[in-house]
Amino acid sequence: MKASQFSDAQKAFIIKQGEDGMSVAEICRKAGISQATYFNWKKKYSGMMPSDMKRLRELEQENTRLKKIVADLSLDKEMLQDIVRRKI
Repeated sequence: MKASQFSDAQKAFIIKQGEDGMSVAEICRKAGISQATYFNWKKKYSGMMPSDMKRLRELEQENTRLKKIVADLSLDKEMLQDIVRRKI
């Protein structure tokens, strides 16, 4: 199963198993993920509940959308300033 296809609850359960003392190799084998994926999830989601994970993902998506808007507006501003400079 691809890592992106795991639900937040599944990710939280996998991380919780590691915190409870189960070996990382065994967790990864049972879940069908690599150890790198496990440690990335642990670094990003450790101590979070599934609802917190969902909120984090929503905030990251909103942040990406806002960054794109700012980049577009900055480009528009730069183009308009260039036009004004040429007319003067």
